[in-house]
Amino acid sequence: MNRANYIARAAVIAAIYVLVTYIFKPFGYGPSQVRVSEALTLLPILESSAIPGLFIGCLLANILGGFGLWDICLGSLITLVAAYLTSKTSNPIFGSLPPIILNAFGVPIYLSKIQGLPYWPMVISIGLGQFIAVLGFGVPLFLLLKRTSLIDFFKKF
Repeated sequence: MNRANYIARAAVIAAIYVLVTYIFKPFGYGPSQVRVSEALTLLPILESSAIPGLFIGCLLANILGGFGLWDICLGSLITLVAAYLTSKTSNPIFGSLPPIILNAFGVPIYLSKIQGLPYWPMVISIGLGQFIAVLGFGVPLFLLLKRTSLIDFFKKF
């Protein structure tokens, strides 16, 4: 794979992640959140450049989010690990588990401290939001990309 194409694809995925997060900003931050851009977290199954793309997109979105350095660093790291683990799967249902589980249990570690809220209710709330974003939006997006020539077009880019 051409390195420049790989970087360009990662940049496009990052830009889409930031744009979708920004458009749906009122729903994507805080103790009760459905970050719609998390629907993209299944892309590493189809496209390896989605791993750095999701990481950079999440990093930039968290810079804009206003929850500070903890969210910028840890939230982005959680996304990176989840994207890598998702890339090791081939099934969108199994691929949904890393972003749902890691975000559900990881994000409340620092967000509960930042917002002064209890950990376990945030685990449930963020887990539910991830479930909605990844399974509710991500799986249909994954299936659409898989069934159409969009993914082939993207790979030629």
